[in-house]
Amino acid sequence: MSDSISADNIFERVKDAILCPHPEQKIKMLTAIKSSLANLSEAPRASAEILAIALPGLPAELELVHPAQVPRRKLHSVEGRIALIHAVCHIEYNAINLALDAIYRFQAMPLAYYLDWMKVAAEEASHFQMLSNRLQQLGSYYGAHSAHNGLWEMAVKTGHSVLHRMALVPRVLEARGLDVTPGMIERLISVGDHETVALLEIILAEEVGHVEIGTRWYKHACAEAGVESQTTFIGLLKQYDVHTGKGPLHITARKQAGFSQMELDALN
Repeated sequence: MSDSISADNIFERVKDAILCPHPEQKIKMLTAIKSSLANLSEAPRASAEILAIALPGLPAELELVHPAQVPRRKLHSVEGRIALIHAVCHIEYNAINLALDAIYRFQAMPLAYYLDWMKVAAEEASHFQMLSNRLQQLGSYYGAHSAHNGLWEMAVKTGHSVLHRMALVPRVLEARGLDVTPGMIERLISVGDHETVALLEIILAEEVGHVEIGTRWYKHACAEAGVESQTTFIGLLKQYDVHTGKGPLHITARKQAGFSQMELDALN
């Protein structure tokens, strides 16, 4: 980046990174921001204005469609594995933007909050790069297939409240990855794609920590608001009419990420 990053302009630089449509440039930008945040002794100063971001920067060739229109193919073919990897790669790209937006959107949080979400953004960027490289190994690239925008749509809906954001993005939508990844790993093992399996195992282990960060800051927001976290979480599921998808919950991973039994019962 040409201009320096100080406590006065970190949030603006985060916004620029969210809007950047070039993945590699976005990752360079967030790396510079992460380094600058690490040098701060107090939370960065809030921007004068927080702009609503309807859509993050996406590669020009990426077509967004309704979730039902995203192609699904059998994993016995290379094309089928590419389609699956592309879908997960898009989730990780979205997760970079979601972590950055958690910083940009809520500018009155403790420094530890921003350090946590920059750590998440950097790890999501690493996941994205691993999967993007795997696509290239298989003769494809990120943007070659269509994708949906469900994760970012929830970010827009919860942009007014850090409590709602922490409850519904990391603890519902992103936590769903904890549930479905073991099944993906099993299916890929069955067709002998051990290279992709190794990547998904790394991602799954680190995503537990990401959801736990969401849980920790959700509980912080509940304490600040003077509300009980479990019943509030269950109420938000109903308020936003959240559907957690098909298949069983990964109970062990979710408990490691801070879910209570009452919350798990509500999600089942």
